[in-house]
Amino acid sequence: MTTIVIAILALLALAAGFGALLGFASEKFKVEGDPIVDQIDALLPQTQCGQCGHPGCRPYAEAIAAGEEHNRCPPGGEQTVVDLSELLGREVLPLDAEEDADVGIKKVAYIREDECIGCTKCIQACPVDAILGAAKQMHTVIADECTGCDLCVEPCPVDCIDMLEVKPTLGTWIWDKPPGIGKKPDNLIPVVNVDPVEA
Repeated sequence: MTTIVIAILALLALAAGFGALLGFASEKFKVEGDPIVDQIDALLPQTQCGQCGHPGCRPYAEAIAAGEEHNRCPPGGEQTVVDLSELLGREVLPLDAEEDADVGIKKVAYIREDECIGCTKCIQACPVDAILGAAKQMHTVIADECTGCDLCVEPCPVDCIDMLEVKPTLGTWIWDKPPGIGKKPDNLIPVVNVDPVEA
């Protein structure tokens, strides 16, 4: 019985020693993240679609911080370019997208389920796991999870995936702000208060 207690105490002492050593190492060799990269990454839409030429939003944020252009995020649209320009103090650039006509239009993938052969290639291509299905079974898209990156369209061998425009609803519709909101217009005519007694 005494040897068992000694063995348990020895293991506890070893565990405590290694725990203290790991705690010290985690503080001593802690790698600090670049705060500007964190701020840029927070402004990106986190679709991980790769349309910017990088494997995800974080690598693109690191590239922007290193000097790469900040206008290569189609899912983020013009607003992301403006937000990044304000953060970085850079010029607002036009969005660098292949299909300029579709810029700023939110889309969602739609699988024509009767034509789906269940090849799972779209599932493998989806960066946010928004497609459900199994091998040789019909697939479908979880519309609320789909970011509209269209990476699932090209791999589909039967071309049964469409990118449909998401129509605004009463819950999602937002009134566009007029240009120059918050600034006093230059063309206002000054109003002079006239005392009715003097008039």
